[in-house]
Amino acid sequence: MSSPDLNETPFNISVPESKISLLHEKLSLVKYPDELDGADWKYGSPLSDLRRLVERWKDPNGFNWRKVEAKLNEQLNGIQFTRDIEVSEHGYTGTLNIHYVHKKSSVQGAIPLLFVHGYNTAPSFHVVALSLPNFGFSEAPRKQGFRLTQYAEVCNKLMLALGYEEYVTQGGDWGFYITRRIAQVKAWHTNFPGAGASPPTIFSPGPLTYLRYILTPYTEGEKAGFERSEWFLKQGFGYNVLQSTQPQTLGFSLSDSPVGLLSWIYEKMHNWTDAYEWEDDEIITWVSIYLFSRAGPAASLRIYYEVVQANERTVPPSQKPTIPMGWSNFPKELRIYPRSWVENVGNLSFVSAAHSRGGHFAAHERPQELVEDLQKMFGKGGPAFAVVKSRDGY
Repeated sequence: MSSPDLNETPFNISVPESKISLLHEKLSLVKYPDELDGADWKYGSPLSDLRRLVERWKDPNGFNWRKVEAKLNEQLNGIQFTRDIEVSEHGYTGTLNIHYVHKKSSVQGAIPLLFVHGYNTAPSFHVVALSLPNFGFSEAPRKQGFRLTQYAEVCNKLMLALGYEEYVTQGGDWGFYITRRIAQVKAWHTNFPGAGASPPTIFSPGPLTYLRYILTPYTEGEKAGFERSEWFLKQGFGYNVLQSTQPQTLGFSLSDSPVGLLSWIYEKMHNWTDAYEWEDDEIITWVSIYLFSRAGPAASLRIYYEVVQANERTVPPSQKPTIPMGWSNFPKELRIYPRSWVENVGNLSFVSAAHSRGGHFAAHERPQELVEDLQKMFGKGGPAFAVVKSRDGY
């Protein structure tokens, strides 16, 4: 491991008071739509839920952003930074100021882990979790064409700047697509491989796998996964179509209306989890971070447009990563396909036991299970043990 570049700046979350005052003013002027009798979640976020959350959000004695901000800064004290990252891949040039958390393990020989979502005895990890450009407290690109290649470049250059020449990754959602493209990674783990899964053919992964595929019946769990995937594509994919075609149109609404932003995000927080019992302040905190993000809510939509328009989501078999790949299988992920399909995503070397609970936000819903899977994959006896050769710690 090389010596780290110490050109980083300690960071504390500090939202200007003017933004908080404007939020409260807008919340006080909310105009709710009507709702059909008995609609519940069928048509989207329920009116009763939004009324309750908005009342909590705008009440100074209810949700208090300053208390949340102070708690986050306390939890991240001494491990929260920003640094400039130069982007120069594939014709895109510029410098972005990136926000990240760098939590170093006290265990000698801990493994550098890049955690992208876009969260320790056997083994331990030095964890680096960044706010992706366009999200959270990282700077947003100001030019068109910032795609997966550039996101991967930012992630890799951040790890190199921290002195990690070799490292492993964990990612879900966009983290799956981004980490799949980082060539320097020694092994990768995901909880969202269905995004790239496809049925085996006689050519890929090969005749033996194809023969096993056509002769092996689907398990009950795999059948349930097909149902979940079908539901998502028919009932839950509309957001993706809009954000990948006309993101700026939606961006006006999400930037100007905190209630609109709450409704848009809350629907996903409810539908994409496995009956996770969100606390009201937990929901409002998530939405507030989108609202108070450095670039604003509209920026978070643009990754969909750039990636889909460039057709970067699909990867030809010839470009399939060959490094060890791990998969944590949670039952309410958005797309869940059989193992034989996931083998077309990468060199599938580790598959967790089927977890009994967990959805798309597994790192938040079921963090302990996800950590245990990483320890099994990278620990002694695991398929990716000692893939990082420079195991001398910091």
